[in-house]
Amino acid sequence: MNKSSMPRRTFIKGLTASAGMLLAGCTQTEPPTYGNLLRMGDLLTYKAHRLLLPARSLVREYEYSDISSAPAIGTTNPADPWQAGFDPEYGDAYDRLLKDDFADWRLTVEGRVSRPGSFSLTDLKRMQARTQITRHTCEEGWSAIAQWTGVPLSSVLEAAGIQPDARFVQFFAYDNWEDGIDMLDALHPQTILAYGMNGRDLPIGHGAPLRLRVETQLGYKSLKFLRRIVVTHEFDDHGIFGNIQNGWAWYAGI
Repeated sequence: MNKSSMPRRTFIKGLTASAGMLLAGCTQTEPPTYGNLLRMGDLLTYKAHRLLLPARSLVREYEYSDISSAPAIGTTNPADPWQAGFDPEYGDAYDRLLKDDFADWRLTVEGRVSRPGSFSLTDLKRMQARTQITRHTCEEGWSAIAQWTGVPLSSVLEAAGIQPDARFVQFFAYDNWEDGIDMLDALHPQTILAYGMNGRDLPIGHGAPLRLRVETQLGYKSLKFLRRIVVTHEFDDHGIFGNIQNGWAWYAGI
């Protein structure tokens, strides 16, 4: 009997049972993105990727001649009060930083680290850089290839003294978005904090002065306009500022 002829109730019961087998080994340190059938599907994808795919496999990198036009979508300036997600506190702060060419900008790193503190752009640029030409795959159907230059997130976490019980890295942005990734993606060699794009400083529309690049997931996981990183040992869905309550999957692996 194929799926099209299987009674709907039987199919749903079978899918739920299959997801339950993968959920059986879950602990509080794994992302509890389930609660209904759709969220169980999210977790099923997450668990399958983690179980079946090599932990450090690299996404394809392209040649400079492959670079294409990458549109700036979503928030294009956190200081603009007419854009969705504008926050007066962070928007005004971003506007002040922008007027000073981000000279006073700092990325704070805290949480499950032994040396919490902050990094300026100069600090980050002193670290060993990584440049990669990768495809930004958008959940809305478009994609573009761009060159990104920045510091591996793993280097920043190492400098902050990541603690052994750390499981997730949470990101907070000036356009009021928040999100997180697990430690496997955080320590992936192609996960970088990018301050450059296509050989120039990162443009405002693409997240200046610093954005996350999570090349192993869909584009919306690569938050722009970073201001703060918190390392945690527990999952955080970030409530109304995160993906789950806004209709997006927490894990969007590709």
